[in-house]
Amino acid sequence: MSIIKRNNVTIRGTGDQVMMFAHGFGCDQHMWRYIVPAFEDDYKVVMFDHVGAGNSDLSAYNYEKYDHLDGYAADIVEIATALQLQDIIFVGHSVSAIIGLMAAEIAPKIFKSLILVAPSPCYINDEGYTGGFKKDEIDELLESLNSNHLGWSMAMGPVIMGNSDRKELAEELSNSFCKTDPEIAKHFARTTFLTDKRHILPHVKLPSLILQCSNDVIAPIEVGEYMHQNMPNSTLVIMNATGHCPNLSAPDETTAAIKAFLLNEQ
Repeated sequence: MSIIKRNNVTIRGTGDQVMMFAHGFGCDQHMWRYIVPAFEDDYKVVMFDHVGAGNSDLSAYNYEKYDHLDGYAADIVEIATALQLQDIIFVGHSVSAIIGLMAAEIAPKIFKSLILVAPSPCYINDEGYTGGFKKDEIDELLESLNSNHLGWSMAMGPVIMGNSDRKELAEELSNSFCKTDPEIAKHFARTTFLTDKRHILPHVKLPSLILQCSNDVIAPIEVGEYMHQNMPNSTLVIMNATGHCPNLSAPDETTAAIKAFLLNEQ
């Protein structure tokens, strides 16, 4: 099976330097539509859908492979290898930020830097660590999704998006959740919310930008601060943006922060 078809890879832009954008849970590459145009003149922009999302090949979804985030990280490396990409500036949103860290650990030589939008290496509170949720809250969240996918999607969209005064944003996210195959959504959610990748943070040597929203129910400020403290070559920017999807709710601020980081890294 063609990797391009499997992951619905699209390539835009006229530059030589590669920027790869990876979407979060329940979304697809369409979620970057407000960000990507700002980089097309100077970069080769590579986007894709995780297997099981968007217009990816759903028949390629393997429950054993994607029972851990390693399967998604391996896909990113495989896409980069197939397209002969080097010095990638990787931009990952939410769980894909952590998948990007993992991909860089597998194949550090193909990445140049990492831009992590609303990342979280662990969603569950632990001793000395604030992840945002108690274990029983995550269990309840997953059970709610398991029993009523559509109801969960409509209820959680507004919570995750935040920005309660902009109902069209919550509606878009809820609809994106609803479009995802229910069984795949349940599986990916379990993989996402039960993951703990805190141990890899000190090993990330690449220049990394952590974009933290000022009020995010999924990834509170303490998460961004923890990542910054444990990643030796990281920059933390706490944005005015609120909610968990600044690529949709605050694209101008998100774009400006990315551009400032890239300019500083030149």
